[in-house]
Order: sequence, then C-alpha cells, then structure tokens
Amino acid sequence: MFKGQGKTVIANDFLKYSYHMVNALVANADERLSEDDVMLLLEPNAHRGNFIQQTFENIYYSDEDNFFLENTVANIQQLASPYKRSLAISALNRACIKRRPRGVFTYVGHRYDDGRKDLQLSLRDQLLAAIKLLNDAVFDNGQKNLALNQDVFSLDVSPDLVYLDPPYYTPLSDNDYLRRYHFLEGLSCYWQGVEILHQTKTKKLRKYYTPFDSRTQVYGAFEQLFRQFSNSILVVSYSSNSLPKREELTEMLKSIKNTVEVHDIEHRYSFGTHSHKVGNQNNAVQEYLFVAY
Repeated sequence: MFKGQGKTVIANDFLKYSYHMVNALVANADERLSEDDVMLLLEPNAHRGNFIQQTFENIYYSDEDNFFLENTVANIQQLASPYKRSLAISALNRACIKRRPRGVFTYVGHRYDDGRKDLQLSLRDQLLAAIKLLNDAVFDNGQKNLALNQDVFSLDVSPDLVYLDPPYYTPLSDNDYLRRYHFLEGLSCYWQGVEILHQTKTKKLRKYYTPFDSRTQVYGAFEQLFRQFSNSILVVSYSSNSLPKREELTEMLKSIKNTVEVHDIEHRYSFGTHSHKVGNQNNAVQEYLFVAY
C-alpha cells in the first residue's frame, strides 16, 4: 500500500519466507521471471538434493511433489538476481500453501482434503499460476525501497512513519506463525541455519526467540520498541485478546507522543472448514490500530 502511494518503503520481517515476499514485491522495482527463467526452474537438475524427500516423506506431500520441490529449489539457486530468486521462492511457497489442505503445516496427512480445485492441481501448475500472479504485482514507484530480514531491535533506521505488526501475546490462543508455516520457512532457506525438532510428527522448527511472545517480557519489549522509533509517527496493529491491553498500550504511546488515536475493527478468527466454530463468540475480537504522533 505504501509503495503504491509513492513512498520510500523499508520492509522488515524476522521470518525468511515473509522477507522473500517483500523483497520480491516491495524492494524489487522491475525484475520479473521471464519465460527462460521459468523453463530453467522446471528443468531436471542432476545436482538436486534429497533432504525434503528423506525428511518429509509421507508427511505433507506425495513423493512426486517432494521430488518436484527438491528439483525446483536446486534450480532457484541458478537464478543470478536476488529479486528473481525471491520471486521464485515466494511463488513456490504459495504453490505449497495452495496444494496443502487448509494451507498450514500443523498436522500430517491429508485429512482436511475436501476436493477443492486447488488441491487437485499439481505443484507445477500451482507454481506457474503463482509466478504469473507475482510477476503481475511487480511495479516501480520511482523510489529505492528495501527489504530486510532482521531483529527489529537491530534496525538502524529513522523513517517518517513506522508501521508495527508485532506477534500478539495471548494466553487464550496460539498465534505462532512459525508453527503454522514452518515448512515454508525451512523451504525458503533449504533448512540452513534453522533447527528441526525431529521428535515432532510435523518436523517443525524450534521457535525463534522474541520477547513479544513472553508474558514477562512483552511490556518491556513494547516500551523499548516505542523508544527506538520515538522520532517517527507510530502505527501499531494489535488485538483485544492480547497483552498488553488497549489502555496499557495507549499509556505507553502517550508517554512519548502528544496524540494517540485508536481505531477499532471487528474481526473473527476461524478457518473456512471450521464449521463447528460458526457463531462461536470466542473467535470474535477487536483489532486495534493505534496511531501516535
């Protein structure tokens, strides 16, 4: 949205698969995957690995799909441009989500396969569709934009406006993105520099440390974050089922800013296949958007 408004954008996320998406679509101004690039991605690669086939056999995808992933990951490394590599990785991640019932990796097997078209399409067809979708989303806004994959507290930037969407700490539900999408996170780096918990059925990754995921540290983390960007306009997304509460975040922001506005948006958490939760008020929350200046 900010890029579309002609702003200079610095996008940061500590998850690798999120970083590749913003590198492909925010930092990238004009590079797209050409027909030759796509042909390269689909070519048989004699130097492909077998890590996915060995580690995730009979867990998420068929042997054929795992073979396709191995081959495509190996071919992505042959793309010279980092923007094209990010486009290809993001397209492959999207293909994996579309091919997976519910699009998450918190269970093994295919018990949620309801026969929808996305689940019938091959990973190859899903990849080609995703490449077209992402190619069409690339544009140049005339600014030099940047994508980063860092801890937010290590950033040395002072933008005019900082939009923050931190992890929501809540004792009521599970907001762990890494648990849901660990396979994509691993695929984005071919499981280099991450730790697989092999004793788990899903072969999930060890969680990345963040103080926003700790009841004893989350308050201090927000205070530190707001001080770090105290010279910028602050826009913060948060939820009513999380800590700190609305009033507490408002007071933190008022300690460094003259004006704090809070916008409420009603939201309901549920998957489309969670029919047993239709009408369940426990899923209803208020999403907050804090604006401090």
